Amino acid sequence: MALQRLWSGQERLGLAVSGGPDSLAMLLLAQGSIPGRFEVATVDHGLRPEAADECAMVAQVCAEQGISCEVLRVTVLGGNVQATAREARYRALADWAVRRGLSAIATAHHADDQAETLLMRLNRGSGVAGLAGVREAGTMPESSIPVLRPLLEFRRRELEAIVAGGGLDAVQDPSNLDDRFDRVRLRKALAETDWLDVPSVARSAANLADADEALAWATDREWAERVSETSGGLRYLRSDAPRAIVLRVVERAIARLGGQARGGDLARLAERLDAGGGGNLAGVLVTAEDGYWTFRPEPSRRSRD
Repeated sequence: MALQRLWSGQERLGLAVSGGPDSLAMLLLAQGSIPGRFEVATVDHGLRPEAADECAMVAQVCAEQGISCEVLRVTVLGGNVQATAREARYRALADWAVRRGLSAIATAHHADDQAETLLMRLNRGSGVAGLAGVREAGTMPESSIPVLRPLLEFRRRELEAIVAGGGLDAVQDPSNLDDRFDRVRLRKALAETDWLDVPSVARSAANLADADEALAWATDREWAERVSETSGGLRYLRSDAPRAIVLRVVERAIARLGGQARGGDLARLAERLDAGGGGNLAGVLVTAEDGYWTFRPEPSRRSRD
């Protein structure tokens, strides 16, 4: 496990443990390498009847090994259930880390996770930002709490072997067997594919994260040098920057004015602007004139009447 490289060892570390084989393996590895220097939290989303029992199992494993464990119960609202549950989990873990004075939180993302995500998004035609894998170190969403992913060089089967060797029975989430989910179908296909080097695919995802970071740096520079505020909007002095940078500037300008747009819609808008036209995207009116692209909130219907 890469904790020696990722974690300073100061204060205490928090481990997010669901009870699945990946996070249980992380717990066992941490107990072997940094005993007494970490705490565990397990999150009960309340989405399945078994969830409370699974959290109780994690708490029992921790109690038997003298590890502090807290069950965090969250409420998941409507909408995209998986995305909402993930957001609620991260908020709860960040609050727990602050309350307990933890220096960072470790999660159990591994090489197969990286490869599956990259291949799924390739299949959807995602750009660099969508293809970028998670980093070994980052921050929790909407928080300054560091998040560490020390298992990114491990395969799923290696983690399962660690759990079996520790004599533990991991939780098996039934959604991981449900073919309605793209990730499940891809996971089964990968299991039957012996020519694909999963660790290499995972490294490619990490390389794409480096590329995404470089594009973000260049976009920040383009924005600072060529975007200015106008009355009620923004103005971008179009440069000869690469298309990927221009699209990110357009995306950011629309976001600053309360809209959200990605992918093909952004590309089509940029093409119209380069041709001297304009358009409306995500509630933002964009026009091109004398080398400038101007972004303003779309006027309300009442003001247009």
